[in-house]
Amino acid sequence: MSTNNVTLYLKAEQNVELQSEDVYVKDIGKMICSDENILAKVKTIKLYHFKKGERKRQVISILKVIEEIEKLYPNVTVENIGEIDVLVEQIDVDKHKGPVQVIKLIFVSAISFFGTAFTIMAFHNDIGINEVFTKFYEMIMGQVSDGYGILELSYSLGLAVGIIVFFNHIGGRRITKDPTPIEVEMRVYEADVNKALIETADREGKTIDVD
Repeated sequence: MSTNNVTLYLKAEQNVELQSEDVYVKDIGKMICSDENILAKVKTIKLYHFKKGERKRQVISILKVIEEIEKLYPNVTVENIGEIDVLVEQIDVDKHKGPVQVIKLIFVSAISFFGTAFTIMAFHNDIGINEVFTKFYEMIMGQVSDGYGILELSYSLGLAVGIIVFFNHIGGRRITKDPTPIEVEMRVYEADVNKALIETADREGKTIDVD
């Protein structure tokens, strides 16, 4: 099949994580082409090789990708419908295994649990929640409360249920299919970090780009 009038569509991702030291075109996103032979060969084009001792994060311009494809197939038209720069990170899976990772997980979990508990207690103390319950009990019952009662119990249960509903999780199970607020914020944070890293690499002239 002639390469004339053949279009290859490329949907590049913003961030890609790899275990391999070599970065190929197939790693940076998804592709589709009417010619399967061209598609298969384009996927095997090497874009970069991570060397020992260098930073494990590189930014590859989509122009560099198009340039490498056109070197192999000058008559093929490349249409990018994705990102214009790709942040590629080489990760070491074995490095994140072992007791150290478990200790980090326990430490972060403990900080999150006790930090949240302290925040809730500090907030309740700041607004004087005990006095509010006491006054409310006197208004309804006409007498002073002799200790913690149905109001405190109902509020505590309601607070727990509210937190569960808000974070959309019970243990490891999701209540609904909607993303949780934390997941949304994490995606926004991840996108902002990727954008900052890409812009920094571009300003420092470290982007792998065309000459």
